Amino acid sequence: MSEPQVIFSSSDLPPGAGGSLLALPREQARWEWMSFYVTRLQPGESLRVHTEREEAAFVLLGGTCMADWGEGKQFIGKRKNVFDGLPYTVYLHANAHASLTAETVCEFAECRVPSQATLTPRLITPNDVATSLRGGGNVSRQIVDVLPPSFPADKLIVIEVYTPGGNWSSYPPHKHDQHNPPIEVDQDEIYYYRTDRPKGFAFQYLYTERDAGGRTVRARDGDVVLVHSGYHAVVAGPGYDIYYLNFLAGTSRTLAVSEDPNHSWIRSTWNGPDPRLPLVRK
Repeated sequence: MSEPQVIFSSSDLPPGAGGSLLALPREQARWEWMSFYVTRLQPGESLRVHTEREEAAFVLLGGTCMADWGEGKQFIGKRKNVFDGLPYTVYLHANAHASLTAETVCEFAECRVPSQATLTPRLITPNDVATSLRGGGNVSRQIVDVLPPSFPADKLIVIEVYTPGGNWSSYPPHKHDQHNPPIEVDQDEIYYYRTDRPKGFAFQYLYTERDAGGRTVRARDGDVVLVHSGYHAVVAGPGYDIYYLNFLAGTSRTLAVSEDPNHSWIRSTWNGPDPRLPLVRK
């Protein structure tokens, strides 16, 4: 069997059109956990969803909309795009319903995971997320915890990451492909990329102990990279700030990872964070 594809690109929609930008059900991705979709809505268009035997998170990438997840209609959204502020996110447990009706042009990133848990649908606002700086020097980035392990979900974890141009991110390289808690847990991970300039790009390096050459993929605006196993790290092209949205799901809702021991020493060299950070604020 051939190796599964790890990078997928968004579709181009005609100007003024709404529709699917990415549709990646887990069967197509050839993995167990996550299905991933990105949808654009034009003003007045609606996305109606039912999470039968799944839980889901809908991250509003940009725009404003009227949302109803069973608690009455509520106006949500503030940022024009992912570089314009922090997110609104609608979380749905298994067997829930919601509708999202665009007031302006909206884009949603949606992740679904098999689940039978009956929890509580919730709206996560910019005031609910936690933002922090991680790393140092040219290995520093901004972390936005949207659905952290402390959030009452069944399997999903959701994080936004902002990396200034020229910086490394997801570094030192790390992996989470073995269930060995509390040291490491087995989780699949999605990286969904946006760039602050249309021609921007990042490189993502994927490798294992047995295959140090691994694979290097170029991720451009709207691309998604699937990480099923092995070590991984990211570097932003100089001059291009990058955003990536991480969805994770697997055997446990923790962020226990194993770093590549060949590169962990870099932590001892870190001083303060990059002065360009944070890239977004509340």
